[in-house]
Amino acid sequence: MTVLRVLRVLGGDRGGSTVVLAGGIVTVAAVCVVLVGSHSALAVRSRTAGAADASALAAADALAGVVAGSPCDRAAAIAEANGVELSACAVSGAEATVEVSTALGPIGVTARATAGPPPLSAPPRGRVP
Repeated sequence: MTVLRVLRVLGGDRGGSTVVLAGGIVTVAAVCVVLVGSHSALAVRSRTAGAADASALAAADALAGVVAGSPCDRAAAIAEANGVELSACAVSGAEATVEVSTALGPIGVTARATAGPPPLSAPPRGRVP
């Protein structure tokens, strides 16, 4: 049986482009869903990391006496203002370490940050080694 005879028997390729187009549309839609989901996860992770940094800095400010209050209370207030929950707060000397968490649907996202005074071996202001 030749190829032309098979095509005549099967009715040709009429409507084949519709099937290919439908498959392409489904593929593009699936890729878009995956990209939007992954970008949402990255945005939540970034927001959580920023909230952890801000909370740690607030706790370090309270330790240094720049602001009034308990370091962990200040960290909790800043975490709440950033839309996350303070999971842990530890003070060691002049450093404060905080951990904050939030959720992206059923997935938990956590971030940890430490803040305190600069090390004694820090370069003078404005100079980069």
